[in-house]
Amino acid sequence: MKNLKLVARETKARTVVKVSGVEIGRDFVVIAGPCSVESETQLLETARAVKAAGADMLRGGAFKPRTSPYAFQGLGIQGLKILEKARQETGLPIVTEVVDPRDVSWVAEFADVLQIGTRNMQNYSLLKEVGKSGRPVLLKRGMYSTLEEWLNCAEYILSEGNPDVILCERGIRTFETYTRNTLDLSAVPAIKELSHLPIIIDPTHSTGRISLIDSMSMAAAAAGADGMIVEVHHKPEQALCDADQALTPDIFATMMRRLRPLASFLENLPSESTAKTNRIK
Repeated sequence: MKNLKLVARETKARTVVKVSGVEIGRDFVVIAGPCSVESETQLLETARAVKAAGADMLRGGAFKPRTSPYAFQGLGIQGLKILEKARQETGLPIVTEVVDPRDVSWVAEFADVLQIGTRNMQNYSLLKEVGKSGRPVLLKRGMYSTLEEWLNCAEYILSEGNPDVILCERGIRTFETYTRNTLDLSAVPAIKELSHLPIIIDPTHSTGRISLIDSMSMAAAAAGADGMIVEVHHKPEQALCDADQALTPDIFATMMRRLRPLASFLENLPSESTAKTNRIK
């Protein structure tokens, strides 16, 4: 991967992205919340629940690129204002998607982290704008992209002067139909071999099945992921998008009670370099 001048592992030490006290790349970070901001009541109730369960950051889409033009597209500026209110109440930093280069500067006024969705991974004009925004960027892997293509998109952002990029493996399209996509867990250690950037996983969009989210989250932690982003809705049956794959607050809280001890245990294991030293001794 000769063209990776900025994201390649050998160019610098591990990147730690700091967002209002949260350190992605050092701690196992959990980002949780609904797919879309639908109302103030919906978001605030969900934000309170994920905060109580131990989430580090709040996700919620104010702009939603959807497969169908007739599907719910988000509340726009109203949604951003609701997200801001949730941040003020809970203290959780906000992760929200930006879909248009023209919107980057003012969405950045509300968001702590700008998300680039899978459909926009190779929207180079958008990548350049978020690279100039001064905000950390969560870059999701394109559903058909290779690791090299994904890292080159991160290179676009870094080349504009923004070093704070978080990669997100959210599943790729394969011939399998049981799951919504196929979660490529091998991407986690592979990216860590290739790049200094932190990598998290999205067990919601990769599996599309509530029953698989818990186990895939555990597996991602074991694979060395720096965190995860997951959908939680206070009343999933009423959700305007992705109703079938959103966790209830109770299910999320149960998962967190299992996930945190595992992540803590793994963080305290000897590193590869320490293990090699001990073998030499």
